[in-house]
Amino acid sequence: MAIDIFTVETVFLRTLYVLLYIEVGTRRLRFRPATSNPDGDFLTQQARNLAMAGELEGFGFLIRDRDSKDSRAFDEVFRSEGIRVLKTPIRAPDANALAERAIRTVKTAGTDQMLFAGRRQLDRFLAGYEEHYNSRRPHRGIDLHAPETIDVISEQVPVDKIERCRVLGGLINEYHERAA
Repeated sequence: MAIDIFTVETVFLRTLYVLLYIEVGTRRLRFRPATSNPDGDFLTQQARNLAMAGELEGFGFLIRDRDSKDSRAFDEVFRSEGIRVLKTPIRAPDANALAERAIRTVKTAGTDQMLFAGRRQLDRFLAGYEEHYNSRRPHRGIDLHAPETIDVISEQVPVDKIERCRVLGGLINEYHERAA
């Protein structure tokens, strides 16, 4: 698992911070609720929430940068779950390339294209984007599958039975088989 924090500006010129988790093997992406104050207590609580929900099972390591917001208590939550915490070298963003690339994708395809009034609107958008990213978006690193469709064999559909569905207010288009 790799984590990082990115920022989103609101229309009222407030900066919101979003904590992103991405599973290295499956490319499954998760967002935690946005906040205007991402201190160590907030991050530790988000890690606890993941642990209590059982979402940390099966992970052997966590890749994170050396941000001062990531406290010892934050790391301890992962260590208590048997996860080894790996800190990236100083000034080496490529060491956490998977999280950095996921952030670039989210910003380019989503948050940079929209205006957000506040935290609740951003959280709703990110929930929709997470669902699209994990269930529909093809990834080169996993043979053009979506994370939730790995090992799922789908039937080919004739072109005349395909319809376009707009996602996230029309920012993204998905194509599905037309209902009979």
